Amino acid sequence: MGIFLLVGLGNPGDAYRNTRHNIGFDVVDAIATKLNLEWKTDRFGWLARGKYKSRSLLLLKPNTYMNKSGDAVRHWVNAEHIEPEALLVVTDDLALPLGQLRLRPKGGAGGHNGLSDIERALGHQQYARMRFGIDRKFKSGQQSDYVLGAWEAEDLSTVAFSKERAAEGALLWVFQGLSRAMNTVNVNPPNPEI
Repeated sequence: MGIFLLVGLGNPGDAYRNTRHNIGFDVVDAIATKLNLEWKTDRFGWLARGKYKSRSLLLLKPNTYMNKSGDAVRHWVNAEHIEPEALLVVTDDLALPLGQLRLRPKGGAGGHNGLSDIERALGHQQYARMRFGIDRKFKSGQQSDYVLGAWEAEDLSTVAFSKERAAEGALLWVFQGLSRAMNTVNVNPPNPEI
């Protein structure tokens, strides 16, 4: 296989830094840190290129805002000739408990605007996605404020633990394939820091 494209979804700008909706950015940042990769501004976002155990990687943080993530993904899929099975998108998920991870080979958007736009742009759902649980601790009508809000102090250790697990799981996907990564990522070990 050629290049693996790992996309973290989020919104650009300081106002969105360390918010629940930007956990996709945070996970690919963690991968870049693990591999000592440097981010550079390019078309539709920030890119980091590198290798992991002889596999070529391209990390992407779209700067198009969440609802237009598909434009960035489509550009880099086409520019780098990325096969559908070599694309992984990391995103937040309200339906999962805090810090729980779910890696799947394909599937619907589940109401997530970033995934919906990627499906629109690519014309299919045949790419892997890793969902990072952010829980649903909000009252009716407050979903937007919650998703775009900063993590609560008591959640930070769980978020940090799961962010590292997500980064390790993504690299396992690159090197050992989807099945092995799913068997590791989709099991939820207890957080040793709690």
